[in-house]
Amino acid sequence: MQRKQQEKEPQSSAQSVMATILQSIPKEAKVSKIDYEGPRIALYTKSPLYLMEHNEIISDLVNVIKKRIVVRTEESIRKTEEEARQMISKALPKEADLQGTFFDSAIGEVSVEVKRPWLLHNNPAFNVAQLTESCGWRLRIRKATTIQSSTIQAINYNLKVSSTERAKQLKIIGENIFRTRLAQKSEVSLLTLGGFGQVGRSCMLLATPESKILIDCGVNPGARTPMEAYPRLDWANITLDELDAIVISHAHLDHTGFLPVLCKYGYKGPIYCTEPTLPMMNLIQLDAVKVAAAQGRVALYADRDVKQIMRQTVTIPYGTVTDIAPDIKLVFSNAGHILGSATCHFHIGNGDHNFVYTGDLKFGKSILFESASWNYPRVETLLIESTYGAREDIQPTRQEVESAFINAVNNTLVDGGKVLIPIPAVGRAQEIMMVIDHYMKAGQMIEAPVFMEGMISEATAIHEAYPEYLARELRQKILETDDNPFDSEYFTNIEHSDSREEPLRDGTPCIILATSGMLEGGPVLEYFRNIAPGSKNKIIFVSYQVNGTLGRRVLDGSKQVSLMGRDGKVEVVSVNCSMIKLDGFSGHSDYNQLMSFVHKLRPKLRRVLINHGERRKCENLAMNIRRMFRVPAHYPQVQEAIRLF
Repeated sequence: MQRKQQEKEPQSSAQSVMATILQSIPKEAKVSKIDYEGPRIALYTKSPLYLMEHNEIISDLVNVIKKRIVVRTEESIRKTEEEARQMISKALPKEADLQGTFFDSAIGEVSVEVKRPWLLHNNPAFNVAQLTESCGWRLRIRKATTIQSSTIQAINYNLKVSSTERAKQLKIIGENIFRTRLAQKSEVSLLTLGGFGQVGRSCMLLATPESKILIDCGVNPGARTPMEAYPRLDWANITLDELDAIVISHAHLDHTGFLPVLCKYGYKGPIYCTEPTLPMMNLIQLDAVKVAAAQGRVALYADRDVKQIMRQTVTIPYGTVTDIAPDIKLVFSNAGHILGSATCHFHIGNGDHNFVYTGDLKFGKSILFESASWNYPRVETLLIESTYGAREDIQPTRQEVESAFINAVNNTLVDGGKVLIPIPAVGRAQEIMMVIDHYMKAGQMIEAPVFMEGMISEATAIHEAYPEYLARELRQKILETDDNPFDSEYFTNIEHSDSREEPLRDGTPCIILATSGMLEGGPVLEYFRNIAPGSKNKIIFVSYQVNGTLGRRVLDGSKQVSLMGRDGKVEVVSVNCSMIKLDGFSGHSDYNQLMSFVHKLRPKLRRVLINHGERRKCENLAMNIRRMFRVPAHYPQVQEAIRLF
């Protein structure tokens, strides 16, 4: 019946779009082909110079058809990679200091990495459009990082070897997105599959009669049974083939840890996230495989499944309206939580319903990131996290928490102790690094060696690779000067376990930053084993500790904990050191910030849903939103179906 409805259509929406494009593009543009490139429509031209010098043609067209359009060079005009590399090298000013190039033949784009990109902006001697015309590849200028990220290199390699397969896949994705709608009914439902009434395994299914979108796909690191650890996809009663897309809010394992399993068992569709989220989540997912092996566990997935994610992911910048299904558009905005973290705005149907999922949210500025964006054109349903949703969850001011941090570190170092900071490699580590460097240089923190182990160095390189996602001051420093704000004379990266002798040597005060942040695997366990028994030492927790994790048990006062020993036998470790938890560095909003965020959106809201919090915190936040703002607010549990529209 649906097919019959399609046949009755005099002209499909896709045909109409193509006809409009053909009528609007002048002959001088030399457009030879129009094709789908995932959620974008690609115009292939033999003369990219014309369209690059007449931006208004594409802008006007986008305003008419309301679709994303990209200009691509026709394959026949592209020089060989070696020829193009030589042309680019010759055209670049030497002072810009070319570090590398990456050719993506699936889309005809070359990333040009230079040390000083600011020398190319508004430089009359360097014309990007002219160079694109002559070499046949579209140029993308990027800032080269101090240390190359092996994760980004692995992604580039996988994109390279899969370019033919990716080009075909992008076309199929486009055909699915831009097909004629089969159902005209407007209904929107949300199925809660994980992360409701709890922190961990965030996952939900957004469903309309036309589309099914999976949002986040995490694991619960503190759970001990599979039914509690993984999203309840079994309850949703769907097959992987039925999913139109997966949308990822940010890289942390409690939002992405189960995603490789879906690829392992046959998910072939698109995965949408921001550009830095891709290397960040790949880094964390691959590390989870290593941690499982080190602990003698069988990992849920293998490295090859993570590489498959690299090939299926379509990255979207902040603020760009993107069709991800025939009846759903997606816009990512800054969530302020970690690098690339995004709130997800789903525009459903012809403006029938607007649903915003905050993911993990920081509605307050940090050194690394601007405060979360809030200025959505329309929101009827808001789904907001509640990690710190209790009324007593008020974080100290930034000045107060930094002062407490300095005192805690100084007191320990003066007494000859060591400071251990269990830390998530992504986000909090870079924030703490900058705080330590700043106060040591200012003479307010006792100078001492700072050792870092785990994925911190690699995660830092990824931060430097995407400065456009950082706070304005940091972005300017990276993009417009030779300074690397993440580099410091105080920092030593421990690259191998054999090098731990120096940080663990008796009588040597130092600071150690090591992953993971919740003492659930990673090199931090070895440091914990050595540092926890010493009464002069201190552990500083700077991130949320999920219920059931070792970090939470230690924080709650456990004086003895069991760890797997080096010989594979269980070992009891006494906890005699002092400890402190500092909430002000958190990448999550406190109670006041969550309420302020809702207040900003309040005039347009019809409903607020609460997730990502312990049940008591979800309940408290919902109750206070109802009481303060007179907006219906609920805190669903896992395995509930909610009709949004």
